[in-house]
Amino acid sequence: MSTAPDSTPSRLARLKPVTIVPVWLFALVAGVVIAVTTTGDEHYTWLSLALGGSILLTFVLQLATSEKDGLVSRTMLALCGSLVLLALTTGIVALLR
Repeated sequence: MSTAPDSTPSRLARLKPVTIVPVWLFALVAGVVIAVTTTGDEHYTWLSLALGGSILLTFVLQLATSEKDGLVSRTMLALCGSLVLLALTTGIVALLR
């Protein structure tokens, strides 16, 4: 008799913020730091690299949880949120410079 791992909805609900919020915070902090410290057109390159870092961080956090249920929804939520944050940062930087 095998026991299945605890995959109740409450466990899945707890995994969402743990694997999504750090990615959003990374994107927000990276966007602000890039907007403040870069000059000229360098910020577009660095914002692209920040999005790449968000993608890598998302996959690292998803692999660290080792929970396959809800993987796609957690990954898409984390990546879409970081994309929106970095797009807003790009828009603000483009308006101010």
